Amino acid sequence: MFKRFVGASVLSAVILITPAVMRADDHDHDRDRDRRYYDADRHDYHEWNEHEERAYRHWLEERREHYRAWNRLNADRQRDYWRWRHEHSDEMLWPEERRTH
Repeated sequence: MFKRFVGASVLSAVILITPAVMRADDHDHDRDRDRRYYDADRHDYHEWNEHEERAYRHWLEERREHYRAWNRLNADRQRDYWRWRHEHSDEMLWPEERRTH
């Protein structure tokens, strides 16, 4: 009888813990994905990836500003960036590079 109780308790614990472990794994997976941000002025989305990060750093350099994570900027500054970004295509920023996608 005791073995059944212990076995049932262990099985119950595994069943209860499994969703929490799976959720933590999903969180780590999502953290590495590129993020999308909505540009309210142009009514479009922008994927924030390494290339966009590079353009953002270029924007900061033009303004002689220290780096601050884009998602930490207030809404007005983010809008300023998107306006600038629409005026500066990838080809304009990096004419020597050709994008394949």
